[in-house]
Amino acid sequence: MPALLLSFLPATFLLNIGEKLNEGKTKQIFEIVDQPGLVLVQSKDQITAGNAARKDQMEGKAAMANKTTSSVFRLLQESGIKTAFVKQHSDTAFIAAHCEMIPIEWVCRRVATGSFLKRNPGVKEGFRFSPLKMEMFFKDDANNDPQWSEEQLLEAKFCLSGLPIGRCEVDIMNRSTVAIFEILERAWATQDCTLVDMKIEFGVNVKTQEIVLADVIDNDSWRLWPSGDRSQQKDKQVYRDLKEVTPEAMQVVKRNFEWVAERVKMLLEPQVSGRVVVLMGSTSDMAHCEKIKKACVSFGISCSLRVTSAHKGPDETLRIKAEYEGDGIPTVFVAVAGRSNGLGPVMSGNSTYPVINCPPLTPDWGAQDVWSSLRMPSGLGCSTILSPEAAAQFAAQIFGLTNHLVWSKVRASMLNTWVSLKQADQKLQACSL
Repeated sequence: MPALLLSFLPATFLLNIGEKLNEGKTKQIFEIVDQPGLVLVQSKDQITAGNAARKDQMEGKAAMANKTTSSVFRLLQESGIKTAFVKQHSDTAFIAAHCEMIPIEWVCRRVATGSFLKRNPGVKEGFRFSPLKMEMFFKDDANNDPQWSEEQLLEAKFCLSGLPIGRCEVDIMNRSTVAIFEILERAWATQDCTLVDMKIEFGVNVKTQEIVLADVIDNDSWRLWPSGDRSQQKDKQVYRDLKEVTPEAMQVVKRNFEWVAERVKMLLEPQVSGRVVVLMGSTSDMAHCEKIKKACVSFGISCSLRVTSAHKGPDETLRIKAEYEGDGIPTVFVAVAGRSNGLGPVMSGNSTYPVINCPPLTPDWGAQDVWSSLRMPSGLGCSTILSPEAAAQFAAQIFGLTNHLVWSKVRASMLNTWVSLKQADQKLQACSL
């Protein structure tokens, strides 16, 4: 098919578009001729229910869906989740990595409602799943997307873009779905909105053979209940529940989609800012402190480095402490002091802010020096963490209690560590065979 320019895109956003690779109920996928490995995902104004048994045109839906997906994928990507999303291209389209889609919908549930109640009679609506309830559905419109077990998925022996979908890949998708749900659940909670359940899909990147979150996540993908109240639901369920599709009813549905598209942008905004202040007893510890700062930045936390000695200048140490306590910004102090650590205990004994000891231990006296960080006088609550990266992570966990963006980075980091171990084990087993 010859390359063409999509006429529905603004002139400033023209792309050299090739053949249509796929078309679903709500979107089209186009090849980008001069950017191999990338595709254009173009949303449509169509809204459907019951595998398109009901379908209507809703003006503006494509733009709202694209805005929602772009914001959600940006949030997940900035957290550290691997996705196919590259960037928003226009009001109604985004650019993504070309993926061969795994024909499974992964459904994650926090609250029992909808089809789960029909398949599990006796369970009352509102039952809360802790841990989350995971389900899989094979994408087959002709058979109404039947529910599958893990065993069925494994026995299907899918191989996409050269990647066999086996136990390792299924476990990664399962674990990733939980992390993705929890990140979005935490984000929506900042808007006093309950993420009830959601569905997502994964694909295999055709260039890297890597499993990534793909497709879209928009208002068709989840149930959202403001204040946990179903009667206020803002998702596509309102359209599904319509007894009759009237212009007035469609305006209600449209207003819900607009509400979500606008509110979802707020999920990218931090609720509370915070900082780490690293206090070092000497510039000889600079390399150690720089590792702490680098790790803090990776979690989206600002970090300042200061030099002060609680032994040689206690008045200056306390003045610096007061400087950071005086502006009201939540702060975690990290004390970096070799030999005899007086810095951490002095800070902890004179500040209500958290203090972390992170002493740079040397091979000669390290075993003795560490006791000055471990053995604290009574009334002091500072912790001791020897790894600079781990000290930064502990600070991130503290800030994550009130900052969903920091929490999301910690959660994604945990997932990525688990995935790397899973893949390393798979490679080792393959080498042993």
